[in-house]
Order: sequence, then C-alpha cells, then structure tokens
Amino acid sequence: MRIGLVTGDPGHPLLAATTALLTPEHRVETLDPDSVERTPERPADVYLLKSHTPRSLALARALEGRGAPVVNSAAATTLCQDRTAMADRARRAGLPFVPTRTFGTLAELADGPRLAGPVVVKSRHSRKQDLVARLDDATHLRQLAATRPQEPVVVQEFVPNSGWDHKLWVVDGRLFAALRRSELSPGGRGPDRPLASDALPAGWPDLVRRVGEVFALDVYGVDVIDAGDGAPLIVDINAFPGIRGQAGAPEALAALALRRAVRPPSA
Repeated sequence: MRIGLVTGDPGHPLLAATTALLTPEHRVETLDPDSVERTPERPADVYLLKSHTPRSLALARALEGRGAPVVNSAAATTLCQDRTAMADRARRAGLPFVPTRTFGTLAELADGPRLAGPVVVKSRHSRKQDLVARLDDATHLRQLAATRPQEPVVVQEFVPNSGWDHKLWVVDGRLFAALRRSELSPGGRGPDRPLASDALPAGWPDLVRRVGEVFALDVYGVDVIDAGDGAPLIVDINAFPGIRGQAGAPEALAALALRRAVRPPSA
C-alpha cells in the first residue's frame, strides 16, 4: 500500500510515529505542497492532509480529482480554516459553539461601537501565528488594531471559566484528551496535563464525536471550556491537529489510513 503525507514537516511526532508503524509493510511518501510542481501521475492509495496552507488545499483538491482519498477532505479542512463558517455550521447543527461575530478588519472593529465587557478576538482564518487575544477595554483594542489593522477577525464572548481548555482529539472515532492552560489566562499557555477520556463530564465524548459527523472530519481537535456545572462550550475546531504525546494516536492514525486507502485496480 502507498500512503502519502501532504506536509512540509514529515518529522512531526505524530506523522513520524505513524510512518514508523506503516513502513514495515507499506510505502510512505511525502508530498511537500511548497515544492511539488504537479499532481503525481499515479496518486498514492490514500493521503493524510496535515498541512492547511492554500497550496496544500489546492493540492488536496487536485488529488481528490484524480480519485485519491484524502484525510481529511479538502472541503472539510477548508471549512475549519474559516472561523465564521465554522461557527455558522456548528450553531445550525445545534452544537454549543460560543457566539461569534465577524468583522471585515480589526480596524473596522476598533472604529465601531464600543464592545461590552471582555471579549476574545481571533483571526477569522485559522493558521499558524494567527491572532487570539482577550480584550478588556477600548484602549487595548486600539493598541491591537494598530499592529495589524487589515486582519479579518471574529469576536467571541468571553465566558468566565477555570482558565483551562479541554483539548479533545479524535482519530477515526477514538477519543484522546488533555487539559491545557489557556493562552488567555494571566499566566499564559502552559504544558498539557494528561486527562483520561472517562474523566470528562457526562455527554462530552458524544458531543465531540458529533462534531466529526457535522464537519465530516476523521482526524480533528475540539477546544472546549466548562461554562459551569459541566456545561460544554466549544471555542474552536481544528482539522488534523498535532495530537502530541497521546498514547495510541499514531496507531489509530495508521489504522485509519489503511482503512481509507483505495487499492489500485491491478492490486
């Protein structure tokens, strides 16, 4: 079996561990979207789409056009890159997603009506080094707007919580969990704390798996905060996140790749 990795970083711990599991019996090939000039004439039997750049998504769509299965699909990955579309899809499906408003630019937000109470401002388009900040007053907003005035943003309500995010990941239906100090907390982001999935509040595992159904995702992450008394509030959804340090995640990913692979007609 030929398994393709769409990534510029095949040494990522999750991908490297998955590759090590597959290579004794299968061939793993890396397709770097920043260097590939054309779609392979003979695509691999399945591709794992770890990169989310525009070039990566265009490459994934081209591979799908040649009949190759891509995990996650280009369409599902693209949806999760747009926080406006993400929030709309989630709330229309009845998921407890934090209320989200969209603004064309950060400057537009700063020039508009005064925001009531603390809010969380994020880049509309999810990517590396995107904007995620808590704003408590107009002064802070103006200072932030001066640094990147043309950034399209979303504004989410700030819901008082413990300061810990529940990082919940799913690989082909298998749930992994950790606690991570929120980057919005006074001390900033901290290391993950292990969390057994059976230690989650009642209903949370089913909720996280429902996210996968709604967004057509096989490998994904859901950031959830406890809004009080175990009530979950989703604040972000990520297609194919890193899932570092989770025992069993590489095994689940390897099994998923083989299950989704399409053998060539000559096989």
